Amino acid sequence: MSLRIVFMGTPAFAVPTLAEIVGAGHEVVAVYAQPPRAAGRGMTDRKSPVQAFAEAAGIPVLTPVNFKADAD
Repeated sequence: MSLRIVFMGTPAFAVPTLAEIVGAGHEVVAVYAQPPRAAGRGMTDRKSPVQAFAEAAGIPVLTPVNFKADAD
């Protein structure tokens, strides 16, 4: 039975889990990860390992700053 999954994760240790889910034939409909952050000597924005894997696999990636709804 194939599942429709929304995956949430950012660090490198989450990539094998996402890869296993994709490899098992489940449909990953979206990935949530932290936004790219400045890193390195040039302080250029770098994507998280999970975001890079998801984009390479053709999975839509969402990078919200936070998950809180507007209080207005």
